[in-house]
Order: sequence, then C-alpha cells, then structure tokens
Amino acid sequence: MATANIGFEEKLWSMADKLRGSMDSGEYKNVVLGLLFLKYVSDSFEEKYAELEQDEYADPEDKDEYLAENIFWVPREARWSYIKDNAKKPDIGQIIDKAMLAIEKENSSLQGVLPKDYARPALDKIRLGETIDLFSFKVGDIESRAKDVLGRVYEYFLSKFASAEGKNGGEFYTPSSVVRLLVEMLQPYKGRIYDPCCGSGGMFVQSEKFVEEHQGKLGDIAVYGQESNPTTWKLCKMNLAIRGIDGNIGSHNADTFHNDLHKGLKADYILANPPFNIKDWGGEKLREDVRWQFGVPPIGNANYAWIQHMYSKLAPSGTAGFVLANGSMSSNTSGEGEIRKSLIEADKVECVVTLPGQLFYSTQIPVCIWFISKDKSKTGNRKRNNETLFIDARKFGFMADRTHKEFSDEDIKTIAETFHKWRRTDNGKYEDVQGFCKSASIEDIRKNDYILTPGRYVGVDEVDADGEPFDEKMSRLTSELSEQFAKSKKLEDQIRQALGGIGYEI
Repeated sequence: MATANIGFEEKLWSMADKLRGSMDSGEYKNVVLGLLFLKYVSDSFEEKYAELEQDEYADPEDKDEYLAENIFWVPREARWSYIKDNAKKPDIGQIIDKAMLAIEKENSSLQGVLPKDYARPALDKIRLGETIDLFSFKVGDIESRAKDVLGRVYEYFLSKFASAEGKNGGEFYTPSSVVRLLVEMLQPYKGRIYDPCCGSGGMFVQSEKFVEEHQGKLGDIAVYGQESNPTTWKLCKMNLAIRGIDGNIGSHNADTFHNDLHKGLKADYILANPPFNIKDWGGEKLREDVRWQFGVPPIGNANYAWIQHMYSKLAPSGTAGFVLANGSMSSNTSGEGEIRKSLIEADKVECVVTLPGQLFYSTQIPVCIWFISKDKSKTGNRKRNNETLFIDARKFGFMADRTHKEFSDEDIKTIAETFHKWRRTDNGKYEDVQGFCKSASIEDIRKNDYILTPGRYVGVDEVDADGEPFDEKMSRLTSELSEQFAKSKKLEDQIRQALGGIGYEI
C-alpha cells in the first residue's frame, strides 16, 4: 500500500504557517505535533465511544472498555469536541494544557511526555484557535492508524523545517517502505530488538506489525531504543504508547555514544537509520572506547562509530540491519577504509544493498543498507562463511508522487526473498542474477580494494532500464553509428567534389 499521498501535506503546512508568527520553526513544529497527538487520541477514543453507545450492554464512560483495546481514556475536558468548541476563547492555551495534564493523569505511560506550554504568552491564541479549526480531518481512527500517521507527519515536519532549524539533513524519520524492507529481511520473530537512534519509533512499529502478520506472539519480542533529541524522544513515547508497545527507550533522552542507556544489552536484532555523516558527534572524547574493536572511527564522521556501536550490542547469534550513506561502502578517509577491511576480513559483513534515490523526504543523499552478523554460522548461514551478498536495488521502487519514490510490496518481497534464499544454501534456490545480485567471496572483495559498492560485483543488467536486451542494444547502436559514419563519409565526398569543381583543394 502506498503511503505517500495520504492527504495531510498541504493542510499541515497551512497549520504551521498559521502558527508561525515570531516563533522559530522548532517551537511551532512541536505545537502542531502536540495538537496532532491530542486529535489522534481523541479520534481513537471517540470512535470507540460511538461504538459503545450502540451497545445496550456497554457503558461508553467505562474506562476499562478502552484500556482493554489499548485505547487511551480521554476525560471530557480533553476530548477534541470540547477543545474545538472552545477554540476561539482567549484562554484556549490553558484549556489545551489542562487537557494534556488530564490525559497524562489518566494514562501512566504518557506521564511527563505530552507538551504543556500552550498558555505561554509568545503563542498567538487567535492563530492557535484557527489551527484547531484546521483539524477537521480524522487522524486517529482505525483507517488513519493503519497508515502510521504520527510517523508520517513527523517525517513531513522534519523535512520542511530542517533548514530553518539548522539541521544538516541527517536527522529524520525513515520512510515506512525502507523500514518494511529492513524488517522483512531481518525477520525479527523472537528476541530483543534494538535501535540506538530510534527517532519516532518506526522500526519498533514495523517489527510488531511483522510479528502480527506472520502469526507470531507479540510477547516474544522485546524492544529497546534510545534517542538523543528530547522532542523526538517524547514523540517516540507517544507513538509506542498509542500502539500499546511496551518499549524500553530509557527514562529520558540521551546521546547513545556518550550516555549509553542499555549498557548490558545484547540484541538479537538491530534495526537503525543513524543520522548520516555526522561531524560533531564528540568522537574526540572517545578515542579509547572499548566499542572500537575494528579501528578508531574518525572524529569528523560518525558512520563507522555507529557500525561498531551496533556490532558491540549484538548477541552471539545477532544480526544488525541499518541504513547508511553510500560513502560508507567505499570511503578511505581518516582510517575508514581500514575499519571496513577489518570488518570484511573478520567475516562480519553479510549483505549490502544499494537503494534508489528519492526515497527520503529530507535528503537526496544516496543510501544503502548494511547487514552485519556477529557470527554467520549461528544465523543459519553456515555455508556462507567468507561470502557477502551484494544486491543492487537502484532500479526498484515507483514514483509515489512527483518527487518521491517508494518500494512496492513486490519490490520488498523480491529483495527480501533473495537474501533469504542466499542464507538458506541447503535448498539450492539462490542464483546470482546479472545486474541485480551476486554472492562474492572475501577474495573477490580483496581484489576490489575492500570496496562494498554492489555495482562492482553484480555487473551490468542484461536488460537495460528501457527494457531492451543489452546485446540487442549494442548491435543497434553499432549499426546506427555505422549508418551515421556512412552518411558523413558520403557528405564529405560530395563537399570534396563540389569544392574541386571550383578549383579548391582540401
């Protein structure tokens, strides 16, 4: 199911514009996200309330009816209908703050999480009321929840406000089709799932969906995460709470490199989209860190710090799948090439996938997915020791709108099944496909100077992007060139003849 066009973009931008005034973008982004959350929980509550009203044996004011279905109990003074009725009052700021407090009081998982600064003088109350009026569409009913609205909205806001907030394009929500690809490739059925830079919690949400879709038990997985941005950490808490996911993302926001909240954790699965190419990650303070098993990462780029942090968190049979900028596959800057060489020679790199452009909303940086395993022989992959699977998925995806791509269900299935067939070598189904996938030995990678770019290994696709077979295309182009050459030769002879006729020599 495509998620790019779910109808919120234009309306959300209108809301942000309404509230902008003299506030900086970070402030008004948070104001709108807070309202959205309030609308979200109220939509969910009111949908269930209407259902209970139709049941003569049910009491719509019975709190337990809602808790049984992981729906937040929303007191009367916090319901959207009440907020909307009071939107034009000068004390609307206080009304919203009280609504947030009332929801926190009734729902322990949200205590200390919701924004409660709508009464502050800097926030224009007329604009606040107008923004409330704009929330005329549903965001928290069953249909909207299926579309992961909170994560989607977060992605949209980060992309729109990135430049205004001075971000470098590295901190953003991971598009759901990329998360789904990671989850389908890793298949986290049972065990501990960890995300060291969990953002709004999309990796956890998709992991839970995966377990549900494959008839697994949600109690069989436990999620752990960490997020450094305080606002994003709160949004993640909201996102998990809405879905009834009991995730441990720490009691506060914290920097993963400098304040690891899960020191003893050994994860069975790691899914992550670390911020790309971060320069100011504080690496100068961590030169002697025990996590740098394969080499000390450069101070000016955190990519290889993330890789090694995640490796240090893996259980003996654990696997990590994570998104990185394409430069990570080939960079030799400041010792990165040596760290990559050490990872490869230690046989830790299981698979590398290059992705198409235009998947992300807030960056055009081309990206790839890495999979590293603590011990391939313990992941059911004994026969693939000293081999790495390369997948070139740059031709996959479809334009979901004028500027953004998404993976189709079929794309995700094709890529994930290729990885699983390669891992299960005993059934003999995996085959290299020219232009798409190649199982390469460590010796092959040595010959390519430890560069992990799939294009170096998979070769040129026999059928080019235009669908014309490669050999037929070469034959046609050769024929066309010969024809052009013959025409130009004929023209040259005609010119010589004409010039010769009037006494000129060439």
